[in-house]
Amino acid sequence: MGAGKTTIGRSLARALGREFMDLDHELEARCGVRVPVIFEIEGEAGFRRRESAALEECTQRRNIILATGGGAILAPENRQLLHERGIVVYLRASVDELFRRTCRDRNRPLLATADPRGTLRDLMTKREPLYKEVADLVVETGSMPIHTLVKALLPQLQAFEKRI
Repeated sequence: MGAGKTTIGRSLARALGREFMDLDHELEARCGVRVPVIFEIEGEAGFRRRESAALEECTQRRNIILATGGGAILAPENRQLLHERGIVVYLRASVDELFRRTCRDRNRPLLATADPRGTLRDLMTKREPLYKEVADLVVETGSMPIHTLVKALLPQLQAFEKRI
């Protein structure tokens, strides 16, 4: 959450001449409501079921850049799909940086707590091993400008694609 998946993914897709897809936006289009409303009505479990179904469909498409939600990695079947069907880039940022980027965003149901920074820390503790497990590339997003990060990422992706 806040690592830059949508922003970097969109820029990367443009640079590679590929279609960009955001899994959360795909879910919103399918459901006709925003992610927080899905959480409110169906809870996190209901949201995760919908997320897994959408991920299964989206990962069958070719030549796309797909930004998943940060929690998509929680389900073992999602990790398997991502690993088998694409090149996975883990966009890593510190908890402080993630908090700085998300602290004003009200469209993040998991951060609607009394201690969003603590929530981010807890999420990172639980999720980071899973991100690393499935990642083909790990990129520190830090405070590097998007165009610089994408420019540095392109040769890494192209080299990785040649190996598979």
